[in-house]
Amino acid sequence: MAINKQWRLARTPTTGWPTDEDFLQDESAVPDPGEKQALTRTIYLSLDPYQWARRRSGLEAVGDVCHGRTVSLVLKSRNTNYREGAVIFNTNGWQEYGLAGKGISEFNYMHPRVIDPSLAPISTAIGVLGMLGLTAYSGLYIQCQPKPGETVVVSAASGGVGQNVLQIAKLKGCRVVGVVGSDEKCDFVTGALGADACINRKAADFTDQLRLACPDGIDIYFENVGGAVFEAVLPLLNKFSRISLCGLISQYGNDDTASNHDRWQKTGAEVFAKRQVKVHGLFVGNFVDEHQQPFLEEMSEWVQNNQVSYREDTWQGLDKAPAAFAAMLNGDNFGKTIVQVSSDPTSPIRKR
Repeated sequence: MAINKQWRLARTPTTGWPTDEDFLQDESAVPDPGEKQALTRTIYLSLDPYQWARRRSGLEAVGDVCHGRTVSLVLKSRNTNYREGAVIFNTNGWQEYGLAGKGISEFNYMHPRVIDPSLAPISTAIGVLGMLGLTAYSGLYIQCQPKPGETVVVSAASGGVGQNVLQIAKLKGCRVVGVVGSDEKCDFVTGALGADACINRKAADFTDQLRLACPDGIDIYFENVGGAVFEAVLPLLNKFSRISLCGLISQYGNDDTASNHDRWQKTGAEVFAKRQVKVHGLFVGNFVDEHQQPFLEEMSEWVQNNQVSYREDTWQGLDKAPAAFAAMLNGDNFGKTIVQVSSDPTSPIRKR
């Protein structure tokens, strides 16, 4: 019997950050595809902060295979949309094999699709050309509508979403300031990504450095972190500034995660009202139907023309998924966190 290795949720986490006790390594039989389904082998698994919120809120049940978007190879197909040998974007989760097609719950937001390996490395389908890229595009470009010359501040600027926000802002003619967690990441953000300035949030004089980097105040703030970074941004917000509230990763270990957004809003309420700040809650699923195709067309062109670059933090082997997940939530990742579960059959034909 062929074996499908998996990670399942061992318990519903109630406090803090991930531990080994939260995940259970398991095995099951490799499934057979039913009518209008396809059997796929996971190549790349995406690890993202929202997955922790799902587990802590109970949206992921104890015993479930841990959720995660994937890039997969079609091995056997009874679905005409997925031919055998095709590479697709789907949701196998934290396991080696999964099914795609009829009756499979994807929780994808972005629709499952066949990937063309000649356009870009297939791992980008869960990064710059996937949900993370669409999140950045939707939050910055559609919600906040940046204008040339405006100052944009991006927290977690070297992460999967942040690096895309930063570069889109530069392409739209903005002055961009990144906030990250190390000097090495600052060098990457100003060097490879082209930010006008970058500040290490762990610096003793972080607040002063941010103020000096934004002499004309802040017109757009892309929020990924919350906490001390948000508190430093608040007094610098200009009148009629805009915020895209994507995430509050520094708060995801709080005992009462349901109150994170309420606390954030309460902290900023006085400044928001006084300066007429527009706060946009960002849920990428709201932008899929109307904006997924325009995003893919525009971002694909930027990537192919080297106008947008990206960095991936790749871990090797499904057994590393829990460790990689914990490191990402702790800010120890450098770029988009990915687990390579099996060999990439397209690597010899990559253009980049």
